Amino acid sequence: MAEQNRVVLHGMWASPFAKRVELALKIKGIPFEYVEEDIQNKSPELVKLNPVYKKVPVLVHNGRPICESFVIMEYIDEVWKNNGPPLLPQDPYRRSQIRFWADFVQKQVFEGLFLSLTTEGEAQEKAIKEVKEKLKVLEEQGLKSLLSEAEGSPFVNGDELGFLDIVTLTVLGMYEIHEEFSGMKLVEEEKIPIMYSWLNRLKEHPVAKEAGAPKEKVLALLQFIRQKALRSTAA
Repeated sequence: MAEQNRVVLHGMWASPFAKRVELALKIKGIPFEYVEEDIQNKSPELVKLNPVYKKVPVLVHNGRPICESFVIMEYIDEVWKNNGPPLLPQDPYRRSQIRFWADFVQKQVFEGLFLSLTTEGEAQEKAIKEVKEKLKVLEEQGLKSLLSEAEGSPFVNGDELGFLDIVTLTVLGMYEIHEEFSGMKLVEEEKIPIMYSWLNRLKEHPVAKEAGAPKEKVLALLQFIRQKALRSTAA
């Protein structure tokens, strides 16, 4: 009985995957316990809860683990239907579009950002250029229509953050820190004005601001990841 209705999130402060689950729980108003994991020294509990991938996030609900951020977010939305706003729309077509663009942000934008962080010279410039092109596609082919359908609401989900809002926030919410670190512009207002305005509304959301990490801590992590990757390439 001790596990009844108990919700525990195993995460890591810098993981965008864990952060999106944390944001989803907070938006839905679900009380939860948080366990910070050391990715460099994985706990036996984490390995037991996620024996396949051995990584965060893992949501433990009533003693049962759920893994992978997209899967967890949909689980949260289905289990706690009566808590807070829905993360995904009821309309099947609109729901399919939200899933499509969330997948695009994860696979195209996030992976491109990571490549720009772990390369240098022409390779880095190419990666940044491709990320900017993908953001243009997101604005022109997805965001314009989705925000239009939201009928003047600040977010794709309406008046509160939803699935695509949260995924994009955890990938691009710190774009200004990435720009400072790389010395290159990622999000240019004059080229993607809709995207620029939406991103700034996302990162100004109270829950997003509360969950944000200190700038210096993020910069130090980016430096660590970059140096490790470049050393590995040079070896």
